Amino acid sequence: MSRGTVRWALGAGLAALVLTASACGGDEGATVQGVKLIEKGALTSCTHLPYPPFQSEDKKTGKVVGFDVDIIDLVAKKLGVTQKVVDTPFETMKTGAALNAGKCDIQMGGMTIKPDRVKFMDVSDPYFDATQSLMAKKGSGVASLDDVKSRKLKLGSQAGTTGEDYVKGKGFDPRSFDNSTAELDGLRTGQVDVIVQDDPVVKGWLKDPANSGFEIVANLNTGEQYGMWMRKDHNPELVELTNQAIAQAKADGTYKRIYEKWIGPMPAAAGGGS
Repeated sequence: MSRGTVRWALGAGLAALVLTASACGGDEGATVQGVKLIEKGALTSCTHLPYPPFQSEDKKTGKVVGFDVDIIDLVAKKLGVTQKVVDTPFETMKTGAALNAGKCDIQMGGMTIKPDRVKFMDVSDPYFDATQSLMAKKGSGVASLDDVKSRKLKLGSQAGTTGEDYVKGKGFDPRSFDNSTAELDGLRTGQVDVIVQDDPVVKGWLKDPANSGFEIVANLNTGEQYGMWMRKDHNPELVELTNQAIAQAKADGTYKRIYEKWIGPMPAAAGGGS
């Protein structure tokens, strides 16, 4: 068999598999209150684990828990279904590829609302105001990105994140780690001297006695807000229902309870307002 014939045969086989998978997905899906769900009885959410306090796996139960999980649970409750969490590479999330492939109905994971992402995906109203923090060893003497640069320290970041984009925009070439856990380990083991990460994530790490030798050395106010993401022009009813859930949670005190459960005392302007 020639290479061309092999390619054709493989292509035809893959096409058949895709068609079969699509057909199965359609049979299993459902529409609830006008919202299209890829799986009957479930609101399927994509995220990239681990990313505490927004989502991580509970060591005792094995369930995915966290701030974002609780917010999307409110949306699922409005639909009368349960949330099903799917661990997904962040690269496929920020481009909308996971949504377009029918892997999930909605995406969470501390994803900043950015113009380039809004081109490819629909997004909810902001549900969280975010800043970035620099984390280093106690007594490091670092108090700013300028200190990192002038002392030629090694800076670490999480791949594909706005924190990484921010420091690159300031002229840095950080060591990029695949996920937040790997980034923290990079700091712990001395692969890097300082890391940049979302402030709530860093605060969560610092609650662990294992990280008692580290501290937040600087805050970077990047003006970021997080949103929940959905497939472009595919599920406007889900966008609206998500916005309703966020607004209601802020109005009735549920948002404040979730915030304090996972992060700590809530600033007056947290969550982007109502």
